[in-house]
Amino acid sequence: QVQLVESGGGLVQAGGSLRLSCAASGRTFSSYVMGWFRQAPAKEREFVAAINRSGSSTYYADSVKGRFTISRDNAKNTVYLQMNSLKPEDTAVYYCAATYLYGRSLPADFGSWGQGTQVTVSS
Repeated sequence: QVQLVESGGGLVQAGGSLRLSCAASGRTFSSYVMGWFRQAPAKEREFVAAINRSGSSTYYADSVKGRFTISRDNAKNTVYLQMNSLKPEDTAVYYCAATYLYGRSLPADFGSWGQGTQVTVSS
């Protein structure tokens, strides 16, 4: 398994931007499909975005499409989530996750998880 550590969360006003990073350990980062999920209080963990091994293909939840961008740098073993036009409903703990399966969006399909980073969007 790969170890994942997220960073970049914080407090931002509605309409603002944040960039989350997720650093992976190990030499096999490029063999994983990487994803971002989020979990708000009293809600289930939900899919946000994912990116294939090379970074050439991505997919998003409808709620963030056009506002969030996932990317990766395999030389740095890091995946990013650029979040623009943030809304109060984006407030959640954001997790990065790894899987070998492209096209999946269920938490159960991802086998490795980071500890999460809090994003709070004020109105």
